Amino acid sequence: MTAAADLVLRDGEVHALGDETYDALAVRDGRVVQLANDYDAGFLVGTGTEVIDLDGRVVLPGFVDAHTHMETVGQYGVHADLRGASGPEEVTERLQARAAETDDEWVLGYGYDESAWDADDLHQSDLDAVSDDRPVAAIREDMHTATVNGVVLAEYGDELPDGDVLGDGRLVEEAVEVVYAATEPGPEETEELLRAAQREANERGVTCVHDMVRQSHAPRAFRELDLAGDLTVRVRLNYWRDHLDALIETGLRTNHGSGMVEVGGVKTYTDGSLGGHTAKLSEPYADAPDETGKWVVDPEKLREFVARADDAGLQVTAHAIGDEAIEAVLDAYEECADAGASRHRVEHAELASDDAIERMADLGVVASMQPNFLKWAGGEGLYEDRLGTERREASNRFPAYREAGVPLAFGSDCMPLDPLLGVHYAVNAPAESQSLSVTEALRAYTAGGAYAGFREDEQGTIEKDALADLVVLEESPWEQPESIRDIDVAATIVDGEVVYRAD
Repeated sequence: MTAAADLVLRDGEVHALGDETYDALAVRDGRVVQLANDYDAGFLVGTGTEVIDLDGRVVLPGFVDAHTHMETVGQYGVHADLRGASGPEEVTERLQARAAETDDEWVLGYGYDESAWDADDLHQSDLDAVSDDRPVAAIREDMHTATVNGVVLAEYGDELPDGDVLGDGRLVEEAVEVVYAATEPGPEETEELLRAAQREANERGVTCVHDMVRQSHAPRAFRELDLAGDLTVRVRLNYWRDHLDALIETGLRTNHGSGMVEVGGVKTYTDGSLGGHTAKLSEPYADAPDETGKWVVDPEKLREFVARADDAGLQVTAHAIGDEAIEAVLDAYEECADAGASRHRVEHAELASDDAIERMADLGVVASMQPNFLKWAGGEGLYEDRLGTERREASNRFPAYREAGVPLAFGSDCMPLDPLLGVHYAVNAPAESQSLSVTEALRAYTAGGAYAGFREDEQGTIEKDALADLVVLEESPWEQPESIRDIDVAATIVDGEVVYRAD
């Protein structure tokens, strides 16, 4: 006699993102054991089976966020959340509210985006108004730019690299790293941040994250949460480049770990961001004709780093936004014995040329991209200012990657952590050259991330014996493609356990 299922979902639309849909599915021991109609699924219902009546709701593979920063996601829930602030005045108000509720030395806020404001950029004076005796910092959404008050400049001025201090309290790249180092949370606070982040991931239907960690207690905290049975999202750890020696010395390799926490690879920058004029371009910025961006890690050092990591059996995840930076990364990967087998990745890859996309396909390199970045790619957005119309419309050409055969994995870079928002932008892109079908976008946010994490045989799919990592949506994205961002998550299931259920 066939054993009863632990969980049965019935009366729904179960989409495996192939050609077929099903009414029901059954789960046992954290794995899918049956895809069927309601009648057949009923035979697996026993006295201990949890049965969820979907009432027509849509079931998809759980979302895999292939590039995020969980500690930063947690910061939004602990420190001042600056996302959606309408301008400098509201940023100041939110930071003042945070200052009033805490006696921490630093007053911190995360997630402002001045490109959406009618008002001017954020200034030092705005943060001086928060406090004249405590250091105050507002971190921009891209995490490459920050604005600080006079206390920070006075206390840390000697540590701030001159070239990355833009004046009026604005910092970019290495100068921002000084702020991060000064505000690094301890083990207890890190666990608090990660608990907040995984709650948000659960609420958004995310069942696995590829987390980019640097000088952080996060790897320890994730493993302790796993051991305690409190981890409700799978985590793939991508360590920063300055951890390479430690990874080699301890013998860690890509894919080492448990079913819930595993080693991904090792992360490096090459260039910066378009918002900060630091992404490395072959032609000058449209709004800064004397600037072409900067190398955060120059090409020679990048090649040396990639060679060492590849020799040590580590996947490389290299941040590259500008076309010149992308070429530098591919030059480094080309020297590897088999970049495709290692599934080395280009993170963001926003301004890849046709030749670069073909090179990625030939090398088997993964394009780890963020469709939510298209929110800046409209005709009156940040990218129009920075790049002009032609280059703006040539950014994030997701169909070109697919047509060339480049493995495409979607993530959020926590701007924000919201796969349905990303899918919405990919489907409703500003330019036809950027637009995917609903199914294509969902596959990039499920199977694409699973492939980038070497788990395509059991993750990012709904099939017999696959991991029971699932998301239940209130409405069908195929039936309302113009408003996917408005669809609510009804439930999230990880390893066969319901980790989130909407009220």
